[in-house]
Amino acid sequence: MLRNKANKHLGIEVDPELHGKLHHIAKYEGRSANGQILYLIRQCIQAFEKEHGEIDLTDKE
Repeated sequence: MLRNKANKHLGIEVDPELHGKLHHIAKYEGRSANGQILYLIRQCIQAFEKEHGEIDLTDKE
């Protein structure tokens, strides 16, 4: 898979137990760990915007 150079990189540190459990859930749901994290981020944003309205990113980067 080719990387999109416009995408941002996000590096995080997690403890080994959390890392292992994330991989377990991701595999169970048919995703990679990265895909699972992206899925969870999207779910969080969707819930936030449902409650607070769409986030306007103009002039914020």
